[in-house]
Amino acid sequence: MHGSVAPKQPKIKPRRTRRYRKKQRSTSIYFLLWAIFSALSLLIVLIFGVSQQLLMEQSYKTEASQEIAEKGEKIRGHIKNRPPDSFGGNESGYIHIMEMEYDVRIFILSEDGRRILPQEPNVDMTDPDIQEYFDFTEETAELKKQLTKSTADFAVFEGDGEYVYGCEIALYEDSTWYLYVGKSLSLMETAIARMNVRMVLIAVFVLVLAFAMSSAVSGWLAKPISEMTEKARRLAQGDFEVDFHGADYNKEMVELAETLNFAREELSKTDRMQKELIANVSHDFKTPLTMIKAYASMIIEISGDNPEKRNKHAQVIVDEADRLASLVGDVLDLSKIRSGVTPLEMKAFDMSAYLYEILDRFAYLKETQGYQFITDIDDGLYTRADELKIGQVLYNLIGNAVNYTGEDKTVFVSLKKQTDGQFRFSVRDTGKGIKPEEMSEIWDRYYRSSEAHKRPVQGTGLGLSIVKTILQRHNLQFGVESEQGKGSTFYAVFPIEQ
Repeated sequence: MHGSVAPKQPKIKPRRTRRYRKKQRSTSIYFLLWAIFSALSLLIVLIFGVSQQLLMEQSYKTEASQEIAEKGEKIRGHIKNRPPDSFGGNESGYIHIMEMEYDVRIFILSEDGRRILPQEPNVDMTDPDIQEYFDFTEETAELKKQLTKSTADFAVFEGDGEYVYGCEIALYEDSTWYLYVGKSLSLMETAIARMNVRMVLIAVFVLVLAFAMSSAVSGWLAKPISEMTEKARRLAQGDFEVDFHGADYNKEMVELAETLNFAREELSKTDRMQKELIANVSHDFKTPLTMIKAYASMIIEISGDNPEKRNKHAQVIVDEADRLASLVGDVLDLSKIRSGVTPLEMKAFDMSAYLYEILDRFAYLKETQGYQFITDIDDGLYTRADELKIGQVLYNLIGNAVNYTGEDKTVFVSLKKQTDGQFRFSVRDTGKGIKPEEMSEIWDRYYRSSEAHKRPVQGTGLGLSIVKTILQRHNLQFGVESEQGKGSTFYAVFPIEQ
């Protein structure tokens, strides 16, 4: 098939760009899943532990403040009413009894922070070694501060390791003393410490469990991936019999396996067609080269001195060289069109007149081989496209119909206006048609029908692939309709240019 020769474009030296390849991570999925499982599990344990500790601490302090307020009021009433007669006026003993009954510490403090009650028998309060034990200066100062803030006549606040109830109390005339009742928080601190120990043990258990679970899950997930990786290596080495489906795959793995199997089939098909193309092109290249060599030898050995024979043999060499150039042109055209090296030169032209010009190139088939071209062409149909490339489309489709038409050697060419601002070009042959299983393959770049036939128009099997690529670059609608035993119709739809 003859392709148009594009004008030479000035060569532009490509600018070299340095590509930086992102460093690939080589971390095992086992480690990743273990790290994720462990971090998530420990985070949950940590959040749970901290929240429980805060909740326990808050709850305990709330209950402690309520409890100390209730006990403080009761103790206050008892002290105001003075000890029962059974204590014989022993106020310190009475206070110790209340301390044991209410599980609190009770002190009566002076204005300057001295401990008034309870008094300890046989203890010298002036001894410097024990004065610090009886010094409540800081506690008294804090108690006064809290009483000034409180709206009631008593205050409840958190002291140093305990919850404190405090109020003013007058046991004797002209005395301003303070009642100090303390509830220790040691029970809460002990409970929190025990809970922290349990949280550490739970964290260790969760870490071990996460490791076991992550190992099991990662093994389950990695197994199909490893199998597919091995099969992909086999596919890369040319094993097109490999099947990516396997057992125990989840939905995503099944979809991936189907996609890889589809890619395998396409690669297999491409490999097979590429081999067929190489065989076809090699054969088509070999024939003209053999003819050129043979007739060049004939000129040297036989017809060199006979002008008539020499010219005849030289003409054969020229014809075969043209045929060889045409074959090379087809391969180069497809490569250029697909790579987009040659831009489209869009312009308006008369498609009707252009089609007649293309048909004139097949006139030799009428005279030499008896082919008939039945035309139905509307005049004056203009479109906007790349004229030379559309010429390749028309020539390749008509040439394809010539190669595959029936024994009647008839080809029908039509160019008809439609009602939607478009016109339709179609070419129909009367051959055997296209097999249903080959319908999806006819536009492939390496496709050539397996049916044996005489080819009046020589080609490499790239014609329909060139057609498809050109029409796709023009964003034009095209297709084929075929019925076995009755022939095939190839068509393309073009917009009308006013």
